[in-house]
Amino acid sequence: MLGYAQSKTANILFAVDLDAREKDNGVRAFALHPGSILTDLGRNFTEEQLKAFGVLDANGKRIVDPSRQLKTIEQGAATQVWCATSPRLNGLGGVYCENVEIARVVPPDERSGWASDDSSRKVGVMPHAIDPVAAERLWSVSVEMTGASARG
Repeated sequence: MLGYAQSKTANILFAVDLDAREKDNGVRAFALHPGSILTDLGRNFTEEQLKAFGVLDANGKRIVDPSRQLKTIEQGAATQVWCATSPRLNGLGGVYCENVEIARVVPPDERSGWASDDSSRKVGVMPHAIDPVAAERLWSVSVEMTGASARG
């Protein structure tokens, strides 16, 4: 799960820097959280682990509760469609979205316990995940590691 969380942060940072680099060329980038959706991503977890994550009930049935970020595939797709089509995002980019909105930045008084293993679903984005300096650093390291040429 730590590796998964780190890769999600890298995805957000990538979108931040891609947007900064390409917005003058008409390219806007967004990152988003579709919600917790039970898909094949969880195929390597045991039923007990999925229960501990709060996505299965005591009987092993999938829990769907959008108010807790537990969504169907269709509900999870809504934010992606919104990002691609909403006029509210015209002229914006490099933002993190969830629940068909631009996510709020988590304030300092709420950061304690953010990465806990409890089953509560937290909303918002951590400041380190949208930090433009960290985003540029990730971009540079990615270019260096892949040998890809960097534009912008």
